[in-house]
Amino acid sequence: MDPCWQYALNVNPVTASMSHATVERYSRYFRDSALAQKVFHRVTSALIDILDLDVSRQRLDSTHIYSDMATFGRTQLMGVTIRRFLKQLKRQDQDLFGQLTEDLRQRYAVSESKLFGAHQGTRQQLRQSVAEDLLTLVSTFSEHPGIPSWTTYKALKRVLEEQCDVEEERVTVKEKTGGNVMQNPSDPEASYDGHKGPGYQAQISETCSEANEAQLITGVMVEPAHCSDQDAVKPMLDQLDTNDRQPELLFGDTHYGSDENVEAAAQRGVDLQSPVSGVTPGNAADLTIDDFVIDDERHVVQRCPAGHEPLSSQYDSEQDQTVTEMAPCDCASCDFFDQCPVKKVHDRYIATHSPAQHRLAARRAEQSTTAFAENYSIRGGGESVNSALKRMTGMGRLRVRGRPHMELGVYLRCAGWNLSRAIAALKKRGLADFSGLVGHSCEIFGQLGWAHCPGRANRVVVLPFYCLHPNFIRRKAA
Repeated sequence: MDPCWQYALNVNPVTASMSHATVERYSRYFRDSALAQKVFHRVTSALIDILDLDVSRQRLDSTHIYSDMATFGRTQLMGVTIRRFLKQLKRQDQDLFGQLTEDLRQRYAVSESKLFGAHQGTRQQLRQSVAEDLLTLVSTFSEHPGIPSWTTYKALKRVLEEQCDVEEERVTVKEKTGGNVMQNPSDPEASYDGHKGPGYQAQISETCSEANEAQLITGVMVEPAHCSDQDAVKPMLDQLDTNDRQPELLFGDTHYGSDENVEAAAQRGVDLQSPVSGVTPGNAADLTIDDFVIDDERHVVQRCPAGHEPLSSQYDSEQDQTVTEMAPCDCASCDFFDQCPVKKVHDRYIATHSPAQHRLAARRAEQSTTAFAENYSIRGGGESVNSALKRMTGMGRLRVRGRPHMELGVYLRCAGWNLSRAIAALKKRGLADFSGLVGHSCEIFGQLGWAHCPGRANRVVVLPFYCLHPNFIRRKAA
C-alpha cells in the first residue's frame, strides 16, 4: 500500500488536528471544483458495489436546513441592508457619505441589534419610513460610477425590488412577497418556506429495498427553501441516471406526485408512487372516468360502466379533451345515472374528460386499495433518515452561509452517513470486509485529492476523513 494511504489509515480524526488556514484552503478547493459532490458519488458507488445493494426501490423526501445567519423581519431586513451600505459608503467615500442628510445617517449609525429602538409610532409607519430611505439611497447612487457594482448596493436594490412597489417615485411596501426573496444580506441565496422558515432544503433519495443489509443515500440536491418539491423529481432522476442508480420504483409524498412528474418518470422507466393531491371530487360512491373503458392510445371512450357504447367519442388534441355523447335511451333508464360523470345537456347526454383526468382518476382508485397502502408505507422511513442526519451530523443547522458552502456540508455529511451505515453492515459480516472497505475508501479519497487538490500529499488524503467524521472538522487556531 502506498505510504500516504497507510498514513491516512493510521490517523485518528478525533485526536488529530489541523490548522484553521489549512482547513479553509482545502474547503475552498472542495467548493470551487465541486469536489464534495464527486466524493459523495464515488464513495456511494463504491459502497453500493461492496454491499451489492438493490437500488431498484428508492424513496425521495426533502428536509429543511438552516444556515448560520440571523433571522430578520421585513423592516429589520431593510434596515440592516441600509446600514451595511452606509457603513461601506462611509469607509470608501467620506464626501458622498457627508452629502446625505444628518437624520438618515444618524438613524442607521447604531448597531444592528438596536436599529429603530428609539422609533415612536406604529410598525406600519416605521416600515414605510425605512422603505422611503431605501428608495432614496437606490435612486441617489444608481448613476454613480462604481457604487452600483458594490455587493451592498446590489443587496439594497434587490431588497427594494422584492419588498416594495415603486410608482412615480412613490414607494409602498408590498403586503406579501412570497418565499423567493432575500432573508439576510449575509446569505443572499437563502429563501423562505412558509412552513419551516428561512434557509435551504436538501432533496434526499435513499434505497428502501427490504433485501438490502443497509439503506444508503443515492442522490442529494441542495436548493433554496422556497423551491417546490414538485420541481425536484426530474433533476433528481437526472442525477440518479447519470450515476447508474436510477430506480424502477420511486416513492414520494403528495408534493412530488403531479401528473406531469408521473408521466416524465414513466418515460424513463420509473414508476413514481405518490398519492394524488387534493380532495377526491364528488362523493365516494360516485363513478369516475376511470370506470369507463377507454382506449389509452386514442383517448376515446369505448364503453360506459353499464356496458353501453357511445354514439360518438372524439378527442381534440388542441384542447386536450375528449367529448363523449351517449345514447339518450341508455342513460335515461340507467340506474347509475345520478352517480355517473355523464350529464344531460339539453337533449344530449355528454361526458368530457382529458387524458390527465383519466390518469388521476386511475391513480385515486389505486391508492384507495389495501395493496397500495401496504406498498407505500415504506416511504415513511425516509423521515427517520432526515432526522438522524440532523441529530448525528448536525445537518439541521450548518455553521456556514451561502449555497456553495451549504452544498459542501450536505454532500460530505451524506457521504459520511453512507460510510457509517456501510461500516455497521460490514461489521456483521466480519472484520476482513470492514478493513477492505476502509482501504478502498482511502484509495478513492486519495485519487480525488491528487487530481484536484494541490498541496502536501498527506494532508490531501487526510482531509476527506475529517469532513466525513461525525464531529467533522476540529479546528485549531494557527
